[in-house]
Amino acid sequence: MAHPTHRYRLQWSKMIAPKVLHLSFAREDNAPFSFIAGQFITLQIEGPTKMLHRSYSVANAPDEDHSIEMACAYVEGGIASNLLFNLKPGDIVQASGPFGLFVLKEEHPARYILVATGTGVTPYRSMLNEIKRRLENTQPHLKVALILGVRHLDELLFKDQFIQFANEHPNFEFYACYSRVKPEVLKAPFERIGYVQDTFAELKLSPENDIVYLCGNPNMIDTTFGLLTEQGFDRKNVRREKYLFSH
Repeated sequence: MAHPTHRYRLQWSKMIAPKVLHLSFAREDNAPFSFIAGQFITLQIEGPTKMLHRSYSVANAPDEDHSIEMACAYVEGGIASNLLFNLKPGDIVQASGPFGLFVLKEEHPARYILVATGTGVTPYRSMLNEIKRRLENTQPHLKVALILGVRHLDELLFKDQFIQFANEHPNFEFYACYSRVKPEVLKAPFERIGYVQDTFAELKLSPENDIVYLCGNPNMIDTTFGLLTEQGFDRKNVRREKYLFSH
């Protein structure tokens, strides 16, 4: 089934990390945008010789004021970066979607392990309302661990929201993994030194009971997927969404 292209108006944008822009769009005709948490949209950008396509996960939960939020990491010389980082409120872009199967299915695992690097955390932010619904209503025994890997402390996207969610829901844990930070600067109990997969021993992953989602850097995803399958995880219980930083 084809997804039509619509025109979207920028509502606002703000920097949320040294090289990450958080943007909010709405359809120009003010119609609602229906999607499932975890899906993405594809921008259509006029390139030098052809139309280019760049995909971004929706960063907000469905049914939030008909808006579509996303986070864009700046890529030096990138055509999409040049467009998005120079948009002003009221400017128009074209996009199609939603697309993707990187969503929470109707299932009952003992635990979800949500792993991300950088802007790969955005689909998990979109999933928070659905996670809340399951924890408070349909699956009170479900456990969820969100692991976000970045290089430096100031690159931790949506930190306050994840910390607050963890404080409000005992079965939800948030971990931040820094790959280029010295141990002595860590102050919070959720902070770790190293890469996302370094937390797996601490979390005592279970191939029989856990379902793992991987989103972000392709190298992280390939490495982690290989590690998990070696540990006995069924391939269908390791779900992947790769972010390719194109020019």
